Amino acid sequence: MKKNYKLFFIIATILLVIMVFVSIGLGRYSMNPTAFLNGLFHPTKSSTSMLVLWKVRIPRIVMAILIGSGLAVSGATLQAIFGNPLVSEHILGVSSGAGFGAAFGILFIGSTLGIQISSIIFGLLSMAIACMIAKKNGSISVLMLVLSGIIVSSVFSSGISLLQYFADPDNQLPTIVFWLMGGLSKVTVSTVIRTAPIILTSIFILYKIRWQLNIASLNEEEAISLGVNIKRIRLLSIVLATTITATSVAACGMITFVGLVIPHFTRMLIGNNNKILLPGAMLLGAIFLLVVDNFARTITSAEIPLSILTSIVGAPFFAYLLHKTGGVWND
Repeated sequence: MKKNYKLFFIIATILLVIMVFVSIGLGRYSMNPTAFLNGLFHPTKSSTSMLVLWKVRIPRIVMAILIGSGLAVSGATLQAIFGNPLVSEHILGVSSGAGFGAAFGILFIGSTLGIQISSIIFGLLSMAIACMIAKKNGSISVLMLVLSGIIVSSVFSSGISLLQYFADPDNQLPTIVFWLMGGLSKVTVSTVIRTAPIILTSIFILYKIRWQLNIASLNEEEAISLGVNIKRIRLLSIVLATTITATSVAACGMITFVGLVIPHFTRMLIGNNNKILLPGAMLLGAIFLLVVDNFARTITSAEIPLSILTSIVGAPFFAYLLHKTGGVWND
């Protein structure tokens, strides 16, 4: 099954298209195919359908695809760079750093663009600090990086709690709490316009260097003999993966387990080759977050934060994967 790449991509693409149409129809305002077509091709004849479709459903669906694909690619990239399937942006402290940046922006900046920039800066800063702590004798071990990530995550989590303590309980505190729990309920067209270029550009660059990620686990001498500047590739990949995560947090809050579980599940289906793994993880990440978001906005009258559902699904599944594989990749 790992070698049947073509069948995998055909099925995954069909599932993604199906989930897009299913997502369009779901919600408090149910939309049948006729209303959807009227809103799509004849918006003046169906103003309600037009508003629901273009102001709510399509931006939310596009953002779910962007965030799901981006987090999956980010996780797969970090796992390739550090040669371990247990590594993710959340474990390395990037999510906590980006969350602190978003909370800082909400408290002291206020503008949406400022919040996004602050989130990206602190996300990159958290990864840089984790790498600095883990670096010893010019090299970084996975164990040291994970431990450093836990330290950095704890520090920034404490910082978030401190900002919550000083936040205005009527306005700022609810916004910070929303960011920490994650969700797509406040996504607008402008959110997509601000977020899409950053995530798509980062994904595109990672996709272009995906074959070099296969060499990232080699030592520097072997990489040089193959004509690859391993330090530059690792640095570029870490920066891009961190940028994707921080941008996602700035737009939709902290969404856990996507970058950890989806790459691992994709690897089980099609193997470790990053030339195939990255686009495969993109598709499965988009499908997964669309499915989770559909449940989040339909199973109760009040929308459930995404991180709650992704943790409910992701944690047991990852425990199963960890038990089955022992944290080691199998080709």
